[in-house]
Amino acid sequence: MSINKTVHVYFMPGMSANSLIFEKIKLSSKYKLHLLEWIDPLKNETLKDYSIRFSEIIIHKNPVLVGVSFGGVLVQEISKIIKVHQTIIISSIKSNKELPNSMKMVKLTKSYKLLPVKWLNDFESLITFVLGPRINRRVELYRKYLSVRDRNYLSWAIKELIEWDQDESMDNVIHIHGTKDMIFPAIYLKNYIPLPNGDHAMILKKADWINKFLEKNLI
Repeated sequence: MSINKTVHVYFMPGMSANSLIFEKIKLSSKYKLHLLEWIDPLKNETLKDYSIRFSEIIIHKNPVLVGVSFGGVLVQEISKIIKVHQTIIISSIKSNKELPNSMKMVKLTKSYKLLPVKWLNDFESLITFVLGPRINRRVELYRKYLSVRDRNYLSWAIKELIEWDQDESMDNVIHIHGTKDMIFPAIYLKNYIPLPNGDHAMILKKADWINKFLEKNLI
């Protein structure tokens, strides 16, 4: 990619989150930022089919894809469908082997089917599930970021995350991860760039570090 050419960077938020989580991401003028939002999944739609449909939103050739958490899973799936210059995931996983043991057990027992999607009326439970147990002290602050709370979407997202069939990490995925992430603990991960003291909400809390990293490492 020519150094003088605009680099189109698409940002995908995490589960239940909207694009406001990227409000602190500031890059130089050579980068054009495109903020994505979740679209409603169709009935019985697989993550692969969802990714095909979602990829139509990305209109620039050879973009950079950046995904947070479950959004990181989605951008990896999209990178199988369209040609991309770079895939970067933040607070996410590169394969189902990096799921924590608790989620692997949920997959084994299919117990996610029994989860009541009570989070529509219990925001503290949602924020604990999506961002981690230490976040609930700042519930009101995060309410604006976690606005995608439709029952069908949540049930679909949880199932597709737990049942992700990516057995091996894909090549050329840059993985940034906080050392204190409690949703996807670093102990289960391989080949990632550690952000010291970063938790699952570090896209907001550690935005300065992430901005510097992206500015230096984006193609």
